[in-house]
Amino acid sequence: MGEWMSLPQNEPVLSYAPGSLERSDLEAALKEAYERPVEVRSYIGGQFWGGEPFPLTPPHRKKQVIGTAYRVDTKGVEAAIQAALRAHEEWRRWSFEKRAEIFLKAAELLSQKYRYQANAACMIGQSKNIFQSEIDIIAELADFWRFNVHYAEWIQRWQPHSPKGTLNRLDYRPLEGFVLAITPFNFASIAGNLPTAPALMGNVVVWKPAETQLYSARVILEILLEAGLPEGVINMVVAQGPTVSEVALAHPAFAGLHFTGSTSTLNLLWRRIGENLSIYLNYPRVVAETGGKDFVWVHRTADPQQVAVALVRGAYEYQGQKCSAASRAYLPQSLANETLHRVISMIQDFRIGPPEDLGNFINAVIDKKAFDKIVSYIELGKSDPVISLLAGGTYDESEGYFIQPTLFLTQDPHHRLMEEEIFGPVLTVYIYPDEAWEDSLQLVDTTSPYGLTGAIWAQDRKVIEKAIDALRYAAGNIYINDKPTGAVVNQQPFGGARASGTNDKAGSPWNLIRWVSPRAIKENLLPPMDYRYPFMG
Repeated sequence: MGEWMSLPQNEPVLSYAPGSLERSDLEAALKEAYERPVEVRSYIGGQFWGGEPFPLTPPHRKKQVIGTAYRVDTKGVEAAIQAALRAHEEWRRWSFEKRAEIFLKAAELLSQKYRYQANAACMIGQSKNIFQSEIDIIAELADFWRFNVHYAEWIQRWQPHSPKGTLNRLDYRPLEGFVLAITPFNFASIAGNLPTAPALMGNVVVWKPAETQLYSARVILEILLEAGLPEGVINMVVAQGPTVSEVALAHPAFAGLHFTGSTSTLNLLWRRIGENLSIYLNYPRVVAETGGKDFVWVHRTADPQQVAVALVRGAYEYQGQKCSAASRAYLPQSLANETLHRVISMIQDFRIGPPEDLGNFINAVIDKKAFDKIVSYIELGKSDPVISLLAGGTYDESEGYFIQPTLFLTQDPHHRLMEEEIFGPVLTVYIYPDEAWEDSLQLVDTTSPYGLTGAIWAQDRKVIEKAIDALRYAAGNIYINDKPTGAVVNQQPFGGARASGTNDKAGSPWNLIRWVSPRAIKENLLPPMDYRYPFMG
């Protein structure tokens, strides 16, 4: 492999500080985006499709229309599958280097030509402040595209031993059929990675982005097409989830599911896959990352200010709409008052509003459905005598779906607020006696069905090691003296187990290996001329 296959570097995150060139370029892109409505159509076999129109509106300005999307029906999904299968024969024959060049070019286009357009789309469509957008649709997505090429080349370099007189090799075949990629609203980088990771390995894909992420999905598709992606390799369908799954999961050529979304949705999809096993050409691959009820556990040796910052950033950045967001915290009695005082002070200092005002730390939650769900949990906490409201608890949907970051204190460590995923800016804290820290670790491990991320805060090394061991299966990504969010490609491969998914670690070779079906090939250079073995002499 050439120098272009050498280890990439993580994409730098720009600061957008006042007076910076990137800030002025971003502001221009935001202005243009608000003034120029767009159309988002399904892209199937090289053609853009129409369908049932519906408006695209920013979560923070729900009455403003920024574009129109067109939803296809089952015929569109069927067409996408057929387009993918037609492209399969040619795409699987492309050399790995030729496929890799497309995604490396896409990373360059994203980080250079499209940087501000992509950020504006992500900020407006998903209501992200510039830092949350920059680390997502720019840095992480560019990292996925670059590092996936590196990982794929690393996988293919592994070949079996060839004894004298024999040539052995592994042919890393793509899966036989098509891959269905279902992507979430909250991370544009996931929306860009889930269809392209299988495609890099030679697979063809039907991609269903979340309808609340279509505004930035359009930019991702535009970049891939400009980078040279052949028609039919990735087919983006704008459709409702049941419409897609009804057709795709009942097709004999369904070969794999690459999914990020709710645990309940994955359970439904997996049941349908199981019911259809007899019709498939092969057993489908299921690679999924789902929900979380992520914890922060604190020992008395931790620093209260550091813990407070980690809680605030971990729980409230992007309005808590991260599967890794801190949602439950366990504080020792001796540090609780000081830590909570600092957290409350920071919450009261937050500015809340639309993302184009770069002074706002908190923006809107994604839509009405999410707003209502989060509000129901807030009202549950406010009405329960075992729960104390320490900060926030208010909300307003008159202009957009704004929810004040909320902090609860519970006397019941098994309250619903400690066990159920809320996916919003709500953090619930339980205080334990200092001397019961080992028992509290068991409480952390057994409280929630999830196992995605968690954070351990302590200065005592023996305590840290004890906590890491006790929480071995409580999280697929564990952080020591850090918040439980912010995994970086090639630094913290991401994924969890239990009810949080299949733990196939996006941003690592372990995800890509799921999208190949290796074939072992043996060539005998000196075939025997006599059937008899020496022992028969």
